[in-house]
Amino acid sequence: MFESLQERLGAILSGLTGRGALNEQDVAAALREVRRALIEADVALEVVRGFTDAVKAKAVGVEVLKSVKPGQQVVKIVHDELVAMLGETGQGVDLNAPAPVVIMMVGLQGSGKTTTTGKIGLRLTNRERKNVLMASLDTRRPAAQEQLRQLGAQTGVDTLPIVPGQDPVQIARRAVQAAKLSGKDVVILDTAGRTSIDEPMMAEMAAIRDATNPHEILLVADALTGQDAVNLARNFDNRVGITGLVLTRMDGDGRGGAALSMRAVTGKPIKLIATGEKMEALEEFHPRRIADRILGMGDIVSLVERAAETIDAEKAAAMAKKMQEGKFDLNDLAEQLKQMQKMGGLGGLMGMMPGMSGMKDQMAASGFDDKAIKRQLAIIGSMTNAERADPDILKHSRKQRIAKGSGTDAAAINKLLKMHRSMADMMKAMGGRGKGGGKSAGMMRGLMGGLANKMGMGGLMGGGMPDLSKMDPKQLEAIQKQMGQSGMKLPGLPGGAGGLPGLPGPKGLPGLPGLPGGPNKPGPRK
Repeated sequence: MFESLQERLGAILSGLTGRGALNEQDVAAALREVRRALIEADVALEVVRGFTDAVKAKAVGVEVLKSVKPGQQVVKIVHDELVAMLGETGQGVDLNAPAPVVIMMVGLQGSGKTTTTGKIGLRLTNRERKNVLMASLDTRRPAAQEQLRQLGAQTGVDTLPIVPGQDPVQIARRAVQAAKLSGKDVVILDTAGRTSIDEPMMAEMAAIRDATNPHEILLVADALTGQDAVNLARNFDNRVGITGLVLTRMDGDGRGGAALSMRAVTGKPIKLIATGEKMEALEEFHPRRIADRILGMGDIVSLVERAAETIDAEKAAAMAKKMQEGKFDLNDLAEQLKQMQKMGGLGGLMGMMPGMSGMKDQMAASGFDDKAIKRQLAIIGSMTNAERADPDILKHSRKQRIAKGSGTDAAAINKLLKMHRSMADMMKAMGGRGKGGGKSAGMMRGLMGGLANKMGMGGLMGGGMPDLSKMDPKQLEAIQKQMGQSGMKLPGLPGGAGGLPGLPGPKGLPGLPGLPGGPNKPGPRK
């Protein structure tokens, strides 16, 4: 979502950090570029003006610390103002009210209200252990009520039975009454939308609000909306009184202006963001983490949290045991690649690692990207169980069959086998090191270093990686904040054969899967 803005701001601010001293003209020139970058990202003009004025007031004449260059201080000021624009702290859905807590979803047609209702219902059920009832109040869009019913069946969340002929206010009252009688903790009201804001829609929203007295009124907005997002948020806030925002399609290729504008204009927090089509693809919005991503500082906290959510502890323990025994076949490699896909793919992982966001293009140019991962999985999937367990039996005729089955060629299969052999050698070399759980985390960290060296990233990868699994989110955020303020890169991703190192897993899990090395040049054999 923020890639274009990240690239523009990164180029502008890197020009400042490389200079020993800054005067008012330097700051003014940089802020002109920042203003242009924000406008091109569809940020509302009034928000852009307020942002640049605040940065300039703090940057010009700022007292320079002896240990920090002026340019780095300007980067910190820009970062702090981005956080202020997005909201100082993340705020989730507020459930602190007598049951049943009524949540009312509002927004334009096509913004994703119904799907988001299903996602929130699933999130509250799984994460908050709440008993949720969802109700569709949309009597205009064909099959809207049936859509929510099917989402409820898919996620296991109860939905209000459909009664033909009732108007939205009657359905809302029946939903709240049914929630009280059945002992529900939360009732989510999915209201109807229009293609544009009009008086009948606003009157209907106000009537539903008055009839149900919702604790939360969440405006669902498409993050690709652009400048229109400001008018949308203002109108709903003035007429209905929203308590928070939910942004959908944050995984799209929009410029991110809506996210930066709506919070600043309405003063209402962005509570949730939808990051994909799957029902689980809904995350809390953390302003500081988003600001870190925009400025290329990464987001280690979210990376570790995502690992905790997606890693299967039993599978990870079994994988660690095999690695301790020096075993690593193509089934294990496929499992690692699938795990990487679950966590957002290579691009998503790189965007969360400090100092690595600019490496995605280099990795794609080297032939290793998310498409390459899919090809590698297709190759492994075209093999028999015996071939995956013992790649040494793959001779010319077998490779030709696999190439036809996967839509690749023998050269691609050879590259995959070389990469696997390199990683297997690494596992054997590490099998005898250390004891206990620390060994498995260390082995995981060693999977990814060769690719870094091949891409000229050896300096970035030097040093020692802190054990993130032993830190709570506040400690992680503090480390990341220090790195961002001082211009440091992520320390210590140690090198090895096969690619960038994995991160140690949270709460005792063996660790994040290592990203295997590029297909062109496998890591050295030990």
